[in-house]
Amino acid sequence: MSRGKKVTVIGTGNFGSTVAFILAMNGTCHDVVLRGRNLNRAKGKALDMSQAANAARQHTVVKASDKAEDMKDSDVVVITAGSPRAPGMSRDDLLVKNAEIVKMYSKEIKEHAPDAVVVVVSNPLDVMTYVALKVTGFPRERVIGMAGILDAARMAHFIFEKLEYGAGQIRATVMGGHGDTMVPLPKFTTVAGVPIDDLLDSEEIGEIVRKTREGGAQIVGLLGDGSAYYAPAKSTAVMVDAILKDTKQIHSCAVMLDGEYGNYKDIVSGVPAMIGANGAEKIIEMALKPLQVKKFANSVASVQEMVDTLEEMDFFDDK
Repeated sequence: MSRGKKVTVIGTGNFGSTVAFILAMNGTCHDVVLRGRNLNRAKGKALDMSQAANAARQHTVVKASDKAEDMKDSDVVVITAGSPRAPGMSRDDLLVKNAEIVKMYSKEIKEHAPDAVVVVVSNPLDVMTYVALKVTGFPRERVIGMAGILDAARMAHFIFEKLEYGAGQIRATVMGGHGDTMVPLPKFTTVAGVPIDDLLDSEEIGEIVRKTREGGAQIVGLLGDGSAYYAPAKSTAVMVDAILKDTKQIHSCAVMLDGEYGNYKDIVSGVPAMIGANGAEKIIEMALKPLQVKKFANSVASVQEMVDTLEEMDFFDDK
């Protein structure tokens, strides 16, 4: 009898807890390990989620852990741990602090879950994915960052807000870094198959693009003491489900580039990829307009600048 699917979620804050809860409700894995520094807090949440799974007639069991070895045999490990973004704080401000956290957990994943697909959601997202890749030494397809699904969902929301129709039928596409340098792609964005260029004028599309870029900061400002977690958690669960079910669906996610989109190498950025049991199994290259090529280059350069900052600190010397 084969074992059921197992997912470890590192981090018991609002984000990590919501990811674990959604996975429990989906029922696509048998075990969810919720790992946090406060074991009693993790135990309380795990018990609550396991009981919720029974209410939903799902077979998923959520377990709490504060030990690295409990992630053994995980099919997917999700890293949500890190300091949240406070009002007025950019994602870049979190760089060194969160890089140390991701580095620590990446070492543990390498030792205890060497066959897992790693989904990184800690910020700054693209650089944290780079850190996890370098520290684990895993193949690039098995360390991917969740950003594009969230950014596309935000763009779809703002399109619906403008149109006031098409809910559930809007397919938005973005690429590039997660944050101010993301590159929304109206050319590949449709409502029930109709390009948004046919439904909105360039000024309206520009407004939607701006709102999409500022979507996370807007929520941070409104909450006052935290950041978004419902939409990011659902977007993460979408990626995990695609891996567990081996769906081969195409989603934008942060991956290590190796010659794609203008011959970028050894840098992480968000691009469309086919997601399956082995992670980002195939990168999809789309034809970009000259302005989009320029914006994507700026986005990659922004990530490279942060990577260079870590390199100058000899951050990766001891892996």
